[in-house]
Amino acid sequence: MGDQPISPNHTEKVKIMSKAIVVYLSTSGNTKMMADSITEGIVERNVDAKAVSFYDTKIQDIKSADAIAVGSSTFSYKMLPPMEKFLDETMANAGVEGKIGVSFGSYGWSGEAPLMIATKMRQLGMNVLDPVLRIQYKPTDKDLNECLRLGKDIAEKVKNL
Repeated sequence: MGDQPISPNHTEKVKIMSKAIVVYLSTSGNTKMMADSITEGIVERNVDAKAVSFYDTKIQDIKSADAIAVGSSTFSYKMLPPMEKFLDETMANAGVEGKIGVSFGSYGWSGEAPLMIATKMRQLGMNVLDPVLRIQYKPTDKDLNECLRLGKDIAEKVKNL
């Protein structure tokens, strides 16, 4: 996030801790498992992060984050309607332009939701990390390690802002 003066009267600078938020909508718990592992990877790299159900997400958390990861399961070849509304309304009004964006999700048959989320993030002016992370069915240990790795990648990108 960068160095900022301690106060207007001081020239000494203090490093502001970078922040990330991992927002998810999970119907069966699989996308939540992914969100928790991504968050763990971010925190392991000393970046403040939390995983939050999109139902509990506050717009201030989105505004104050340097990186925003959004995950949704796929249902009938698309993201779940509440997540689409979240992206179109909450994210669109949170000033996310220029922030790091990451998309992920679980699916049973087709897996379009993470791709659709990434497209919306780009339309909002976010710098989206590719590729999106899609996991079929319940994440295995190998899949969760991939989520952990993604979290570490997010943290490294945030630290280099």
